[in-house]
Amino acid sequence: MLAQDKIKRVFCIGRNYRLHAQELNNVVPERPVVFLKPRESILFEGSEIIHPAPGRDLQFETEWVVRIGKEGLYKEGETAADWIEGMTLGLDLTLRDLQESLKKKGLPWEKAKAFDGSAPLGAFVPYVPEKLTFTCHVNDRLRQTGNTELMIFSIEACLAEISRYWRLLPGDIMYTGTPEGVGSLASGDRVTIASASIGAFSWFVR
Repeated sequence: MLAQDKIKRVFCIGRNYRLHAQELNNVVPERPVVFLKPRESILFEGSEIIHPAPGRDLQFETEWVVRIGKEGLYKEGETAADWIEGMTLGLDLTLRDLQESLKKKGLPWEKAKAFDGSAPLGAFVPYVPEKLTFTCHVNDRLRQTGNTELMIFSIEACLAEISRYWRLLPGDIMYTGTPEGVGSLASGDRVTIASASIGAFSWFVR
């Protein structure tokens, strides 16, 4: 396993699976959609997911997460393996009702996407450049199945987009988007995300 205490910025890619964009009635983007979460959003296994008071509908989004291993700007022609040192799975937790309200008003999403504990994160393993299948179970019921082969934008495309605005740093991590099947969590739920190539990670909700 790779050390967990070196995380710096948390980049997130939105709408990176067509069927997920469609299930939320979102337009499929022409370029990667990038937003950030603070370091305080990270929640490692062993901690509980806390449902924030301002929102009623807390939803899970299961994602493949990669960790950047060097500093600089991604250049055309480079590969993900040139930049990525580790990978794991994570949850992009979303207060969906609050997000929809903010979107209708043309306001930023941070209150709905970047609250404390909004990024549960598994343990990193060394990066392997292969297509991965991953799942999400809530109370042992299968809720999401994803395959990184179905991402609209590749790791390279996402790194290139981020590099237009930010210099990449060792310890930056990137959530790569969620497939269809997102849904709500309630107090007492146990959510488990897993991949044969990475492992399984679980959290309880209260």
